[in-house]
Amino acid sequence: RHADTVTRMQSLHVDSVQRWMEDLRHMTEVECMCVLQAKPIGVEEDAQQGELIVAVGAGDHVARNNLQTLLRRALVVSTELGKMFQRLEKGRWQRVHSTAVRANCHVRSLVHEYSAARSTPPEMQKYERSLLEKCLELTNISERCLHTDDEFFLKSMREAIHDILTDVSDSFSNMIDMALANEIRLLIKQIDSSDSVHTIGSAISNLLSLTQDGPQLCSIIAKEGAVVVLFKICRQDRFRDLYAHALRTVASICCVEEGINQLDKVDGILCLADILTDDSSVEAARAEAAAVVAQITSPHHASTQHLASFLESMHDIVTALIKLCESASCGEVFLLASAALANITFFDSMACEILLQLNAIHILLEACRDRQRVDTPYSKDQVVTILANLSVLEQCAPEVMQDRGIERLLLLLGEKPTSPSPSEGAACERVQQKAAVTLARLSRDPDVAQTAIQLKAVPFLIELCRSPTERNNSDSVLVACLAALRRLAAGCPDSIEAADHQQLIKPRLVDSFLLCSNMEESFV
Repeated sequence: RHADTVTRMQSLHVDSVQRWMEDLRHMTEVECMCVLQAKPIGVEEDAQQGELIVAVGAGDHVARNNLQTLLRRALVVSTELGKMFQRLEKGRWQRVHSTAVRANCHVRSLVHEYSAARSTPPEMQKYERSLLEKCLELTNISERCLHTDDEFFLKSMREAIHDILTDVSDSFSNMIDMALANEIRLLIKQIDSSDSVHTIGSAISNLLSLTQDGPQLCSIIAKEGAVVVLFKICRQDRFRDLYAHALRTVASICCVEEGINQLDKVDGILCLADILTDDSSVEAARAEAAAVVAQITSPHHASTQHLASFLESMHDIVTALIKLCESASCGEVFLLASAALANITFFDSMACEILLQLNAIHILLEACRDRQRVDTPYSKDQVVTILANLSVLEQCAPEVMQDRGIERLLLLLGEKPTSPSPSEGAACERVQQKAAVTLARLSRDPDVAQTAIQLKAVPFLIELCRSPTERNNSDSVLVACLAALRRLAAGCPDSIEAADHQQLIKPRLVDSFLLCSNMEESFV
């Protein structure tokens, strides 16, 4: 993704002063600007030159990046409307009116700028007219509240303004959705009709940028048919250089159900399988195809209808993904491939059997010893997830033993965050929990249990149970460690001292959990 980042930075590179001037247009106080526009401006040569720079820079930017301008204006208006709701609740009428004036000016500027840059569709013009009328009404009615102290009148006006403000917010949201849909249609048309790699790449970049603004935009993009045209690109050899870029955008769009439905309709899974299994595909394209697989197989999706077609290509996809894990040139490629495998192992046990046949345990444990591939808790989380799901199969235990997997599981049990990042801390907790779960499952095999005891797994698990800091203060890690400890104790009772047995093994699991979870307080 480094190359893509560099490309993005190049496309966004503009003179810093020019960028500041453009940002200033969206952040200034509108009333101040209205006053300034009424003032005479000197005709000195320097003043004229300065004015020209702003005008040309701004117009050029709007022409080049209409979407970003639209989103910035929309954010400013939404912020003002949010402030107005808050100030209305507090009865701060002066602030309510000044905010209404600002919102009115911002909405008018947005409508004017958009109309100047694009021919507005007829259905959108209706929303514009209605919105402008309501904004003006909001300004007028809020001004009336400045000139009275009549509580009964103000109360009735508060309710009226709240209703109008709600209508304005809804109308504004609908208008922005229609404007964005219009812009997205233009981008999709550009991708679908152009033969220029540069033009298509630029349009895909704009789509990808839009997907980062949340599920609502992804849903609009999906409904306008973006997934269809992106897979059309991925099925043409002449656009091979765009495969990775297109697939990354598909992965982002597929965070919503509509995106996955579109993928299913165009047999996108077959296309993904083709790219993954094609030895001539560059690693970046295969990695992004893996990212799409990871996205559409995520357990968070409510619908699983698309997985029926996925099963038909599962053997080929799983085979390609484990090969990608083995050959990955960097941590990010390994992360994407292993994340896809981790998700697949959740919804079909056949995938676990395929992975065992493909020597996956050896490949994954070897990857854990290679810091170039497995370099973060996030990658380790994927590896230990796969191992935990494979460990339900009896034939898994001997393979783990053969590759010294118990030692690796104990190392994963001690995973600690290297930064204060909450996401990294959460990933470490997941690694510890799943490592304990895997150890507990594998310890059904007496040879695994004996090896774990020889490697001092019991005192380590006891320490994790008794010391909240060692388990990153996680209750889920505590439960998993208690379960693993009890499994080892069942097979080898002599491995645990009487005091530990009395507290951690003999009571009900919930009682041992409560004892250990309150242990930190007892030391204070």
